[in-house]
Order: sequence, then C-alpha cells, then structure tokens
Amino acid sequence: MDESKKDVTIYTDGGCLGNPGPGGYGVMLRYGRHEKCLSGGFARTTNNRMEIMAAIAGLEALKDPCRVTLHSDSKYLVDAMTQGWVRRWRANGWKRNKKDKAVNVDLWQRLLTVCARHEVAFKWVKGHAGHPDNEACDRLANAAAARDDLPIDEGYEQPSTGPDATALF
Repeated sequence: MDESKKDVTIYTDGGCLGNPGPGGYGVMLRYGRHEKCLSGGFARTTNNRMEIMAAIAGLEALKDPCRVTLHSDSKYLVDAMTQGWVRRWRANGWKRNKKDKAVNVDLWQRLLTVCARHEVAFKWVKGHAGHPDNEACDRLANAAAARDDLPIDEGYEQPSTGPDATALF
C-alpha cells in the first residue's frame, strides 16, 4: 500500500426511470473535510449502465492516484469487480461463457482503465435502507434522470426490433 496516496471515499448510485429508460447517476466524493457531488445521465440507458457509470465518474474525477473505498448498492458492480468477473470476461474476449457475450463492455473497459490508476476497494451498501450518503446519491441520480436535455448513451445497444427500435432516432 502506497502511504503517499490520499484516502478518498466515494459513494455512488445509478438508476433509470424505466429500464431501459432515461437514466442518471449520482456520486459523492470525500477527502478529509472536502466533499464534491457529481451527477449526469442519458436519454435511454439501463440501471446497470448507470451504476457502472457512477463508479467511473467518481474515479475519473480524482486528479491524482488515490486509495479509494467506493461504496455502491449495486451487487452487479461490486461483485463483478471484487469476484473477478470483469477481468475474466476480458480475458475471455468479453464473453461471460462459451456462448454469451458480456454486456456493457464499453463501460467495463473504461472502469478497468481508471481503476488501474488507483487502489480501489469496492464495498456493497444496502440501497434504500436509510444510509444518508447512498440516499443522497440516489437523489442526485433521480434528478439527473429526470432532466429533459439528456444526451444519447452511445454505448447502449438499442433494440433492433419492436415499436421503440427507432423511437429516439
């Protein structure tokens, strides 16, 4: 462990109004007495993409390499990182098994890249259980998802058939 690195705590949350649907993420960063909140969103995306995006946004906001404890209520995100799923998917050519492709590859690649710069410990926190920082991130994510000027999530694969296939394009 590098003692010269700053200890930073990050809380994250992501979600959608519908899944898929308009989505948002919220992030709270803490270093000593300093606190910074971030949020953003996309016009059409998924809950899981917003959970990963929240982690990326928090880590990318750090100017220097840090020791980070990142809290998320997403088992998908935390388990994928702590149990080595993402690294295994990458080693297997972004396949979860012999026939199933991994999803959200663009975001997993970005997350692995930013994690390589820091020492990151992912911690799961139960969502909607009254944890003040998780609740604050949830409010940030919901407010972001409700904006009417959200950009397109270029990495989200739109459905190729059905009534919404071209609804946004």
